[in-house]
Amino acid sequence: MPVWTSIVAAFLAGGPAQAVTEPTVTVSVDSSRKELVILAGPFDLPNMPPMEDHGMMDLGMSHDTPIQRFEWPIDGWLRGFELELVDRGGKPVPREVIHHMIMVNFSRRQLVYPASERLMGAGTETEDIKVPKTIGVPMKPGMKLGMYVAWHNDTGEDFHGVQMKLKMLWTPKNQNPPPVNALPIYMDVNLTVGGSNTFDVPPGRSEKAHEFTLPVGGRLLGIGGHLHDYGVRVRLEDAETGKVLTVVEATRDSAGKVTKVGRRLFGVSGEGLKLKGNHRYRVVGEYDNPTGRTLIKGAMAHMAGLFSPDDMSKWPTIDQANPAYQRDMASLQGRGSADGGGHGHGDHGGTGEADAHAGH
Repeated sequence: MPVWTSIVAAFLAGGPAQAVTEPTVTVSVDSSRKELVILAGPFDLPNMPPMEDHGMMDLGMSHDTPIQRFEWPIDGWLRGFELELVDRGGKPVPREVIHHMIMVNFSRRQLVYPASERLMGAGTETEDIKVPKTIGVPMKPGMKLGMYVAWHNDTGEDFHGVQMKLKMLWTPKNQNPPPVNALPIYMDVNLTVGGSNTFDVPPGRSEKAHEFTLPVGGRLLGIGGHLHDYGVRVRLEDAETGKVLTVVEATRDSAGKVTKVGRRLFGVSGEGLKLKGNHRYRVVGEYDNPTGRTLIKGAMAHMAGLFSPDDMSKWPTIDQANPAYQRDMASLQGRGSADGGGHGHGDHGGTGEADAHAGH
């Protein structure tokens, strides 16, 4: 599931106008279809200048909404999502107006980072995600969730009263045999929890990398990724041996614009890609910048997917006293405000952009 690609402001003068009606979020359960339907809106999305690069997002050339909170109502497993946009007349709105949408689970911690789980995410390059009923993300009634969107409409057309309809697919608790528990995993090459994960890209080919240690071993069931324009690929390596474990490739047009980032499934009903606890790994983003100039804060690179832990009891728990966790919460609370911070932690992470999601 963006990342899971797929199981997710008023900045400067001249930015988009505020919607006349304050956006709201409603949640309903369709038990016959096994869907949780989330409806958010309305949003007014005037046409905006095209971004020369993604760094412009940090300069206010986007509409970053405040986080909208709700509770998960079902005892079962999340296994995918479908996303659609319509204007107030019911006409479909192009998916490309979403730079990214992220859903946060405040009731569970991430595996790699001491921050709230990014349950799922979707973006311009993210397709709808669905995994077999044999696996799923375990969810409990009352889990505290939140959702926010960074819009960027450069289609040449204004859209008014836009509604976002998100259908989250779930498996009931009484399924026999029960699905294999799989949780989102997010691995970023340049993450500061509660801060920015963008970085500069020099001319020509370059790499950015980050090493981390997993607190519990398990199987990587699927993975996707996120890159900005001129991104080539993201790879996961064993930092102790240097072996490349998996790679997701970007699809680019003739100008270097990223139109899609690939996904890898390792056999969702099989063993998956084995990762060890207390073992060092490295995530690496590769770029090829042909512009001849350094792109300031013009890049991101991460992987996001589904991870089935060997022992659920060893999954790290939330420590509210942890300074990084507190920075993450403050950053989320500031979403959509003038001083809220554009691309912070998890802007594309969670289950959102990975195929495995069921995702960044």
